Amino acid sequence: MNRHAIDISILGGGLAGGLIALALAARRPDLNLLLIERGERFGGNHVWSFFASDIAPAQTWLVEPLIAARWDGYCVHFPRRSRDLSTPYHSVTGETLDAALRARLPGEALLTGTAIAAATPTSVTLADGRHIACGGVIDARGAGTLPHMAGGWQKFAGQLLRLAAPHGLTRPIVMDARVEQVDGYRFVYCLPFSDRDIFVEDTYYADGPELDLPAMRQRIAAYAQARQWRVEAVTYEETGVLPVIATGDFEAFWHASDPALAPALARAGARAALVHPLTSYSLPIAVRFADRLCTLDNLSGEALGRVSYAWAREHWRQGRFYRMLTRMLFGAAVPSQRFRVLERFYGLPAPLIERFYAGRSTAADALRILAGKPPVPIGAALASLVGGGRPLAPLGERA
Repeated sequence: MNRHAIDISILGGGLAGGLIALALAARRPDLNLLLIERGERFGGNHVWSFFASDIAPAQTWLVEPLIAARWDGYCVHFPRRSRDLSTPYHSVTGETLDAALRARLPGEALLTGTAIAAATPTSVTLADGRHIACGGVIDARGAGTLPHMAGGWQKFAGQLLRLAAPHGLTRPIVMDARVEQVDGYRFVYCLPFSDRDIFVEDTYYADGPELDLPAMRQRIAAYAQARQWRVEAVTYEETGVLPVIATGDFEAFWHASDPALAPALARAGARAALVHPLTSYSLPIAVRFADRLCTLDNLSGEALGRVSYAWAREHWRQGRFYRMLTRMLFGAAVPSQRFRVLERFYGLPAPLIERFYAGRSTAADALRILAGKPPVPIGAALASLVGGGRPLAPLGERA
């Protein structure tokens, strides 16, 4: 390929990279794009869910065609609180993302089953030795490692269960924390895709990233049995380990991957720490960033690097309050009692909860969240805010 054949190469065909490709294909059809994915299909085996209130009306065009299922609300369950909320809830799957990319981009713009050996702001070297020169490069290959940051992990295993009889749910269960609390804060997440197909995910806010998949499968089976759901088949399975960020040095993080690379390589998604610090939630942030890229006049590698750095730095600045809450959750709460933090949170007004998940909490929201008796020991809470309390898992240790 010559220097002018590709305008932008996007590395990684997951959520962040896929949304950028779809946004540019729709709003900048003049560009020649190349989306490179290591797996055999875009999106992999993943389910991404979001609240309708997370996406600004002007940006729904990007995500609306990807929605695989939608519900008119959701519920949560804790030992001392259950609640139904009316905020619409939607899910996107790897299958719908893959289908949309193949429908909207030409075949020559899509490259799967291809590993990347190296990248610069204007070139990509594939593992098979091929070299691709292009106008700009965006790296959206996932977090990999987050040097100079610390916190914990949200890890999960989910299965799509085909049941012998209807499960009886009409809305998702976003958190069911009435289960045994092991390995940190544990809850079960349920998405009723049809009357007999339900996605059940076993999720933990844990100090370490290790996945005990056999144990998690057993717990999913036990949860289904407790609900008297007779499972005919497991038709799909996914696992994940996501960073939950409590503190860090953003400048050191941004320049750690290759300090000698100037200008810096543009990044997106978790690669740029563009996640909600406490929930690891990324879809609304990925939508906003993809939409922003469509407005740029200059899409050179150098310009993309500057824009992604500025966007990620501002996101980091706006995440201070959520990182403080993460420090309290991991540094002050006894692991088996972490559920009390969320149990209290879900007693707050629904609009506040919506703004929290969207990453748009106001100063009044912050005061309301922190007001009253904290659900963790006061001394431990104060210690966590000044760097004391329990040690936080170093995120950079995960390769």
